[in-house]
Amino acid sequence: MKQIPLPITFDARPSFESFVPGPNQAALQHLSRLRLPSPPVYLWGPPGSGKTHLLEALAHRCQESGLQVGWFDPVTATPWVVDERWSLVIVDRCEELGAAAQQSAFELFVLAGNGVQWAAAGRLPPVDLPLREDLRTRLGWGHVFALHPLSEAETRAALRRQAEERGIFLSDEVMDHVLTRQSRDLGNLMGLLDRLDRFSLARSRPITIPLLRRMLQEEDVELGAMGVAP
Repeated sequence: MKQIPLPITFDARPSFESFVPGPNQAALQHLSRLRLPSPPVYLWGPPGSGKTHLLEALAHRCQESGLQVGWFDPVTATPWVVDERWSLVIVDRCEELGAAAQQSAFELFVLAGNGVQWAAAGRLPPVDLPLREDLRTRLGWGHVFALHPLSEAETRAALRRQAEERGIFLSDEVMDHVLTRQSRDLGNLMGLLDRLDRFSLARSRPITIPLLRRMLQEEDVELGAMGVAP
């Protein structure tokens, strides 16, 4: 089961307040106003559309209210152990679930029938998921929301806002460099910003394109030393 870490310094935990909705306002409103238990929720869309952010925001909201949450994904060891104290069960990356995980996910629906909220996400709509029929149909019988990536302008605004909240100055040149050479997946960009913030603070230097390049080069070297392709 995935453990959701507590922040140590800057609170970068995904939340409903930090989610940039763009075209996904309906999903944000539904989840942020969700009263447990409600019919199951399934989010689908391409990488970077905000599926995991919304699921984690829902999990954190429940935890802050003193409720317990179970989180599963394709790398969670099977069989999945069910805790009857859970108020919310989340399954992420449903399209990657193997046979054993699908069986475990189906069993979670039995738990959900006993008053436990179910929320899940995947890249494909329920009808197209490569899953066993009984699980696929159950994923589709609740509230289903299609999520869409942010536009370039929305992505730029979100990155700028996050930088300002951290007290980071990102020049237009640095912003253009990032958006033209990095994945525009918002999660990837926020991770890059976090690393760049720590890198610049450690060296007491402002964030510039040369500093960004140096950080990326050093990361590539570290990955190469570990035998991981950059």
